[in-house]
Amino acid sequence: MQISEAWLREYVNPAISTEQLVEQLTMAGLEVDSVTPAAATFSGVVVGEVIAIEPHPDADRLRVCQVAVGETEPLQIVCGASNVRIGLKIPAALIGAVLPGDFKIKKSKLRGEESFGMLCSEKELGLAADANGLMELATDAPVGVDIRDYLSLNDNIIEVDLTPNRADCLSVEGLAREVAVLNQMDWSITHVEKSTVNHADTLTVSVKATNACPRYLGRLLKDVNIKAETPLWMRERLRRSGIRSLSAVVDVTNYVLIELGQPLHAFDAAKLIGSINVRYAQTDESLALLNGQTIKLDNETLIIADDKQALALAGVMGGSESAVTDETQNVFLECAFFSPLSIAGRARNYGLHTDSSHRFERGVDPSLQERAIERATQLIIDIAGGSVGAITDVTTAATLPQRAAVLLRKLRLEKTLGIDLADEQVVDIFQRLGMSVQTQSDGWSVTPPGCRFDITIEADLIEEIARIVGYNKLPSSSLLMRSELGKATEALLDLDRVKDFLVDRGFQEAITYSFVDEQIQQAIAPNDDLIRLKNPISADLSVMRTTLWCGLLKAALHNTNRQQNRVRFFESGLRFVNKGDHTQQQRMLSGLALGSAYSEQWGIATRKVDFFDIKADVQAMVALTGAEVEFIPAKHPALHPGQTAEILSPQGEKIGWLGMLHPTLEKQLGFDTQVFLFELDQDLLLSKQIPKYKPLSKYPSVRRDIALIVKEEVAVSAIINCIKDCDEPTLQDIVIFDIYRGKGVEEGSKSVALSLIIQDFSQTLTDSGIDAIFSGLLETLTTKISAKLRD
Repeated sequence: MQISEAWLREYVNPAISTEQLVEQLTMAGLEVDSVTPAAATFSGVVVGEVIAIEPHPDADRLRVCQVAVGETEPLQIVCGASNVRIGLKIPAALIGAVLPGDFKIKKSKLRGEESFGMLCSEKELGLAADANGLMELATDAPVGVDIRDYLSLNDNIIEVDLTPNRADCLSVEGLAREVAVLNQMDWSITHVEKSTVNHADTLTVSVKATNACPRYLGRLLKDVNIKAETPLWMRERLRRSGIRSLSAVVDVTNYVLIELGQPLHAFDAAKLIGSINVRYAQTDESLALLNGQTIKLDNETLIIADDKQALALAGVMGGSESAVTDETQNVFLECAFFSPLSIAGRARNYGLHTDSSHRFERGVDPSLQERAIERATQLIIDIAGGSVGAITDVTTAATLPQRAAVLLRKLRLEKTLGIDLADEQVVDIFQRLGMSVQTQSDGWSVTPPGCRFDITIEADLIEEIARIVGYNKLPSSSLLMRSELGKATEALLDLDRVKDFLVDRGFQEAITYSFVDEQIQQAIAPNDDLIRLKNPISADLSVMRTTLWCGLLKAALHNTNRQQNRVRFFESGLRFVNKGDHTQQQRMLSGLALGSAYSEQWGIATRKVDFFDIKADVQAMVALTGAEVEFIPAKHPALHPGQTAEILSPQGEKIGWLGMLHPTLEKQLGFDTQVFLFELDQDLLLSKQIPKYKPLSKYPSVRRDIALIVKEEVAVSAIINCIKDCDEPTLQDIVIFDIYRGKGVEEGSKSVALSLIIQDFSQTLTDSGIDAIFSGLLETLTTKISAKLRD
């Protein structure tokens, strides 16, 4: 929420600077996101009044104006605006003035006529994105006064990022209450007098959904001048609150929303048929909204309707069929309290988020409605005139939320905060926050006001005391606790060790959302049973991820779109698998690499990362556990069919996947380079083999190289496993040093050259013994995988 600092200081004006005010709010839990000037920088602009106009002799569209600017003589200024007229008060930039964009005003001639300044529009002053003519000031604007002073443009717009529990501060009054408490100042709410009733006409209101709408107020205003212009002061306050001026009646409802925190809505009374009904929608009932969107309603959606059709999405947005237009004469003004639970998620369910839904979802003071509708009535009558009808009040007291008293124990307060506060100070803080306090022997019984939905338990009251006193004023102390240290097992690899290892190999850790876009999730894992969120934070974060690749791919694309051509990410986190009656959360470790294999340098030729680069990363990572994994050719819907491997543990358990992103998916996501991915089950990966001592042999080792011809489909791992299965005790190591295809090797086969390291622990091996070992190994290879020695 953003508000004008000057508006806030009209309620309570402590003798502190803007910077101190911002720090106070932030330290009290109302974090200030930004502070920006209310207007662009300009100078030399005053209130002017057009006192005479003559047509330009050489230009039909220009006028030669005599403008009073508070000096002894009026200035001659040539103007081409369509709305310039005698008696109009406007901003006049004098000679030497500097407008936004460093535009300097000088004496000039326009088609031969001298001009000693410029009459300004809102756009030219940086107060609006566009303008249809000169900025028209109020008729009582004092001529010659600096426009910055007249419009209070030496102001700041404070944007406050409120947590969902602090709905009470979603208004100028709410923030004023906080500032007054923090500075121990008195303040008062906006005084609102009841309007005099001028006519007896009313609309019948019935509330069927009393639990969702315990209070509904309505009032008929007749003969309203709907085309009346919203006063400049109100337009400016709305602008500084981030709200665009639309029309007098709508502007008033938005103004009261910001001022008091109570949403209101205005209907064109002529478009209402019969009575007003607050009810739940019927299945497949439709509603055309003010934003041009037509939605199909479900039977869990609260609506405002007449006897014929739905009129508005309760607490969210009005409908276009009953909207106030330039032809409106009679206005039905509504002001209601909707239960937060009845509104929560409704707006997001239809892809909407409005200022009204933002407040109703968090909770609006249930005692505020009468004051708000009276305030809105007062402003509408002052601006647009009209005749006031009586308020129709439908209140179901039994379903209105009641604030229960909460007991705060003095000893508990002292123990938690570590300070001893005087009873009078505690009572004063609560009373300034609008709470009712009853002092008891061991503490206080505190009843929160209607606007504080977040005060329900003792800890909430302690928090209020802590933030008002100041967290920085609470004493700090170290916690002394005796605890037994946990036992660290050597059979488990520390995840931080794996992360450090990946960082050393050029990866960077990423942290992405567990909520992902359903389309991306379906594309990557189309066979997974998805878990859909009932109340997603946005439409593109609507399902739980079944693979960490969703977030990593999105992060990689974000980087490549910003000219980052070498990306290497990893992430550890949970994936969520639907197991029918429950959701299984599985810890995973995933990675991604694209771009060049190495950072650009002079020592190594630049090349793209490939399958074997990422495979080497995985092998090296697994080697931290002392184990070796096996890579089996497989198929995965997200990976290239020719460059995909399933990763198996030494025990044959499926650990994860490795491969290149499928070309179709690569194109669909928007990548212009190959992307390589891996994903491993974290629990299986971190299972570590305990090292075992083995003495060194005092006898020499022997290396023998052999080249085997095998069929193309025979994996190198199959050759190695076949040799290991022979259980030859003297075999110490197997090293693959060449794979060859081409001349001398028949098509459909390949040559695999490997070195065998053999060594005995009891004797020196002889040539005959070595030959016998090799003959046995070769016989096994020939029998099991049809291998033969290459000539």
